[in-house]
Amino acid sequence: MSEHKPYTYVTASIREGVTRFDVSFCTSEVSAKAFGGDGERPFLTLSSTEAQMTVTTTGGGPVTERDVNLAREIFTAAARYLADCERLHTEQSTNPHQADESEQGKAA
Repeated sequence: MSEHKPYTYVTASIREGVTRFDVSFCTSEVSAKAFGGDGERPFLTLSSTEAQMTVTTTGGGPVTERDVNLAREIFTAAARYLADCERLHTEQSTNPHQADESEQGKAA
């Protein structure tokens, strides 16, 4: 059985003059916070001790229709992530060896 250690993975690349940053939080040591309200622009932040990612309105200005659509996409993706985590956690709790067998199959 392999030990699954938490990690945060951050990369930066430049291709054809465009800089891209990728952040992968592979840890439960992430905090998710939303700020704003009362006339303030909204912020959504995911952070660990190693990295932070913040989403806010376009150009830091007033909320646009595209900002609202993005917030809906984030909400939908988070709901699916929650459902998948709950389903897999239940399956693994019912059959604790399932996760080990799945990992062994990947290594083969």
